[in-house]
Amino acid sequence: MSFEREDAYWPVYKGASFDLWNPDTGVRYAWADPTPVLDWLQRKRLKATKGSAHREFSVAHLQEERTLPCFKPRIAFRDVTNRTNQRTIIACLLPPKVFVQHSAPYFLWPRGDEKDEAFLLGVLCSLPLDWYARRFVETHVTYFVLNPFPIPRPHRDNPLWQRIVEIAGRLACPDQRFAEWAEAVGVNWGPLATDEKEDLVHELDAVVAHSYDLTERQLVHVFETFHEGWDYHDRLDGVLKHFRTPPKRLP
Repeated sequence: MSFEREDAYWPVYKGASFDLWNPDTGVRYAWADPTPVLDWLQRKRLKATKGSAHREFSVAHLQEERTLPCFKPRIAFRDVTNRTNQRTIIACLLPPKVFVQHSAPYFLWPRGDEKDEAFLLGVLCSLPLDWYARRFVETHVTYFVLNPFPIPRPHRDNPLWQRIVEIAGRLACPDQRFAEWAEAVGVNWGPLATDEKEDLVHELDAVVAHSYDLTERQLVHVFETFHEGWDYHDRLDGVLKHFRTPPKRLP
């Protein structure tokens, strides 16, 4: 491992290396030679016990090094946070060929596909979910705190589920590193204009609010009580515009 960049090395991310809908802030914990690190990760995974996070995967899956999570985009979140920050849950889809250290835990998927990942990412990055999280999180987003979060479970043929997948999938893929993941989700990849990105973020809040069966008054309350002294009016107006109309589909 090196704290200086090496061309053949992969970046090692920490929590500050990513932000909401930004998979690369330019901050690095270190750089690592992938050959020995991949070997170490694979050996560690193969030694996994019945109580490990890998217990639900097949032996064939675990024995194939290319199935290590770092070879594909994955959802990570910042462990260090607090309920007085502007946001408490900072989750993001990381690019492939990136290592992470302990302050950036991530999700494993023994079941589900990229669309399920996009749905979860959309909910985690929404303001309604973050409002809930702020009632329980103090300094760390541990799995003990995260696991009971009330994630809505609409069916895959539900327009709300489909629209959350579309919005989150599009927001999560700013460049070609995510092209294969974007294709699996069924969205385009590439940079978004500022106003287009902002409008999608507003719509995501609205659709997630509908998934929680919030009323308009409850949604307004979420904004009014989210952060003391914050100027939420413009964002709330944008969210309410979408909240009052049926979910649309991306072209």
